[in-house]
Amino acid sequence: MNNVLIKILKHSLLIGLALFSQFSLASGLLTPSDGSLPALDINEHHVNVVIEDGFIVTRIEQVFYNPNAIDLEAIYSFPLPKNASLGEFAYWIDGQPVTGEVVAKLKAEQIYQQEKQAGREVALSEKDSYKSFDTKVYPVRAKQEVRIQLTYLQVVEVDTSIGRYVYPMEEGGVDEIKTAFWNYQDDVKQKFSFNLTFRSSYPVEEFRLPKHPQALVQQTSANEWSVSFDSEANAAIIEEGSNPNNYAVAASAFSLDQDIVVYWRLQAGLPGSIDLVSYKQPGKDRGTFMMTVTPGEDLSAITQGRDFIFVLDYSGSMQGKYQSMVEGVRQGLHKLNDQDRFQVVIFSSHAEQITKGYEHATRENVEHWMKKLEQQQPGDSTNLYNGMELAIKNLDADRPSAIILVTDGVTNVGTTEKKAFIKLLEQVDVRLFTFVMGNSANRPLLAGMTKISNGFAIDVSNSDDIVGQLMQATAKIGYEAFHDIDINISGVKVKDMTPTNVNTLYRGQQLVIFGHYYGDGDAEVTIKGKVSGDKKRYNSRFNFAKENELHPELERLWAFATIQNIQDKMDYLGADKDSEQAITDMAIEYGLVTDYTSMLVMREEQFAAHGIDRKNQQRVTKEHAARANRARAPVRNNRIDNSKPAFTKSRPSFSGGGGGSTTPWILLVLLISLAQRKISNAI
Repeated sequence: MNNVLIKILKHSLLIGLALFSQFSLASGLLTPSDGSLPALDINEHHVNVVIEDGFIVTRIEQVFYNPNAIDLEAIYSFPLPKNASLGEFAYWIDGQPVTGEVVAKLKAEQIYQQEKQAGREVALSEKDSYKSFDTKVYPVRAKQEVRIQLTYLQVVEVDTSIGRYVYPMEEGGVDEIKTAFWNYQDDVKQKFSFNLTFRSSYPVEEFRLPKHPQALVQQTSANEWSVSFDSEANAAIIEEGSNPNNYAVAASAFSLDQDIVVYWRLQAGLPGSIDLVSYKQPGKDRGTFMMTVTPGEDLSAITQGRDFIFVLDYSGSMQGKYQSMVEGVRQGLHKLNDQDRFQVVIFSSHAEQITKGYEHATRENVEHWMKKLEQQQPGDSTNLYNGMELAIKNLDADRPSAIILVTDGVTNVGTTEKKAFIKLLEQVDVRLFTFVMGNSANRPLLAGMTKISNGFAIDVSNSDDIVGQLMQATAKIGYEAFHDIDINISGVKVKDMTPTNVNTLYRGQQLVIFGHYYGDGDAEVTIKGKVSGDKKRYNSRFNFAKENELHPELERLWAFATIQNIQDKMDYLGADKDSEQAITDMAIEYGLVTDYTSMLVMREEQFAAHGIDRKNQQRVTKEHAARANRARAPVRNNRIDNSKPAFTKSRPSFSGGGGGSTTPWILLVLLISLAQRKISNAI
């Protein structure tokens, strides 16, 4: 089964990348709300990233110029990064940055309109569902510059000892595109810079930026790295004629149409571990913590076979790409054994089963049904629910089954509520595997579906290293999973832990837990679960600090994780006023932009005039001071189970940690290159 599903996932991912790569629209831009006016110029775009202590701080500063002869209102839009909490937005007024405050959404909009009508400077930042952070700015003065800055937080993403950071700049290219927005100038006219600082006590072997080879990567100390590039370096590459990626960029500009993806590979053979960072102010009883569990290599390879159900999107957005998808499915099916079975379901405005139930994967059957599939003509809208409903209708309860879904997840007809999809999958025993393609895909829907089915979703950018993504998928599918997980901490009072329900951990995945603790001193953590029905138990002892002021951002991260947990329950049980109010209150307290809150910037005296306390400004000041202190301090070792290790084996990796032979992956690289060439020719 291992090799079979590897091949299927390989072709599914290639399909998705082929579909996604045709759309390379830039984002993070300021455009006039009046679409008849020329777009604003981007004079400067600066990105500063710090990765340390298990979380990431990304700060973006942009300078725009209004070439129009009139003052105007403009809209700033930025793709919503995965699991990112926006807690800081600043707009320069009279040459000074003014930090925004979080207000209930309706109230924020009312104040914005009042300030706009009065002719005063004002900005409003809000979420566009799962798609983007959108900010209205007024006024952008004629023939003048406007400067804005936003900062967001994320948990570090490490999978099978490979870290990954994505700075999103591409629009995803799905059915629902804000066409009025994507009409702009996407080149930085004067200055672009990207600077990333990485600090970790765990040794790193290498950094990699697949689509930005011009980046300068330096190891600045034993535990610190820097990654940087800018428009001047890009211009030098072009001037010297050394342009390996054939960038179509003028020497004086930098294009914003490509995600920046940064990988780092941890040293092979590192132990499984438990890491802890905390924040607790002096004299306070309650603190906040983030615990990261990285299991050792305790999962065995799977050998039994499965039924495979392909659920394929052939809506209107698939025009010109459908035959490439069919070819990928054909190649995947030819890797099955004759005893394996498959079925194919396609969906647009309605769903249709191409095969007549399950078919044995003989060469004759595969070719017969692929010819039927080739005859279909993509068009219409996207009824994902109908496709999933038909796929699970005739599942065989006596055989393990897997659904491989290829779609952008933007369902726009039929049943569209996430709650309905979750209830549908809850009724059956099947694992769903999908790839979340691009920055506009409905990540909450797809991730929620895979979570309830104990499958997984892998995020894929057009700038990703496809080989690495395939290797990580393989590392999960081909091995047993750690499920029915329960975390217990005793010895110190702990409350408000989130997530409250952890279903499954696959090989190479980490588990991140947030919570509050009271008091200080020694505590014991116990991690229990099952692998193929067998009980597993891991435990260790560690100390909760009496005080620690280095990580105030943990309060926002805890609140964001808790809000996500409440939202997940609402998606399942339905929205209710109490839950919505709980999210609103928490977001205002911790300064977070959510579906129910917005961030408002205006003249300093106007906050008092509207009765808005400067809570977020105080929080931002505290966070800035802590970041400066962390930068001056030595790199911290946050592992807490050194004296009593929870895991006896090394964590999984691709080089010495159970990753397998090198030779098959060399062959896989060659196969991928050939498949990409075939897909490119087919489009």
